[in-house]
Amino acid sequence: MKETYIIGEIGQNHNGSVDIAKLIVELVSRPVKEEDFGLNLKPMNAVKMTKRDLSEELTTSQMNRIYNTPNSFGRTYGEHRAFLELSDEEHFEVYKYAKSLGLDFIETLCAIGCLSLLKLFTPDYLKVASRDLTNLPLLERLAETKIPIILSTGMAGKKELDDALEVINHYHSNISILHCVSQYPTHPDNLNLRTITYLKKHYPQYKIGFSDHTIGISAPIVAIGMGAEIIEKHVTIDRHMKGTDQAGSLGPDGVNRMIRDIRIAERWMGKEDIYIDPNVASAKEKLERSIASKHELKIGDVITENDLHLLSPGDGYKWSEINNVVGKTVIQDIPANEIIYSNYIK
Repeated sequence: MKETYIIGEIGQNHNGSVDIAKLIVELVSRPVKEEDFGLNLKPMNAVKMTKRDLSEELTTSQMNRIYNTPNSFGRTYGEHRAFLELSDEEHFEVYKYAKSLGLDFIETLCAIGCLSLLKLFTPDYLKVASRDLTNLPLLERLAETKIPIILSTGMAGKKELDDALEVINHYHSNISILHCVSQYPTHPDNLNLRTITYLKKHYPQYKIGFSDHTIGISAPIVAIGMGAEIIEKHVTIDRHMKGTDQAGSLGPDGVNRMIRDIRIAERWMGKEDIYIDPNVASAKEKLERSIASKHELKIGDVITENDLHLLSPGDGYKWSEINNVVGKTVIQDIPANEIIYSNYIK
């Protein structure tokens, strides 16, 4: 199987701090050790940040509403959002740090005004958040850059997805589609991972992946088994930090375990075939059954089926080869319950 492209989504888990953002970047860049088989597993491939233009974010009344919650960073929702917003230059700083650690960098740009960030650097991908899949003017401006685009379908049906694809395809077709459910956390009954196989069947020209908002790490592993080539998951350095997304994100241990399981799952997939793996040869010889004597056989005896049964090890005749044994003459004594080898009969 091709390597899964794993994205660690920082989102607003940096809590308005470049230093925290860098700590998260460093976390997802760490290689993972699989102890049982002594494997050094590749870390995540990319980190993702989000840039908003608050003048294009919410209505004035919504920005001015009182936001009095334990996770608030400001008196009003607008003040809260402004606290969590990093500048273009700060995004550039995190970008450079991610690149220095060998990671790709992905940006979610939530408004046309956010494209100012592209004057400083070019992300490896632009991500379209689920809520902006129907923001066709934004999609057109993103597509004009010719930077590869990743779409999340968390709030979309087929029409919304097709409309978005039509706009982007006027400029390029380097598009990935992530199955997503915009429920935080996503209830098990609502995840519907079979959407992945639907997308692979109906949109084969695009890479298909999964943006996960479930609790835990099982869903991404199942998604890979269903053909997802991209996995995106929220990550943080501490799930107990202040912030609305922290508790639903993976902390350091969760990141380690998810990467381990994804990279192992890639190896599990193998190829679409059935065959005897060379690594099971010793087990096959030890554990399979061979044709054996049910009772003692003397020189000159002519073997019948009633003289035979099956015992381990598996280095003798199989029952499918019984015609090579029945009707043959014993040329050396064979004790009861022993494998009948070719040099014992003629």
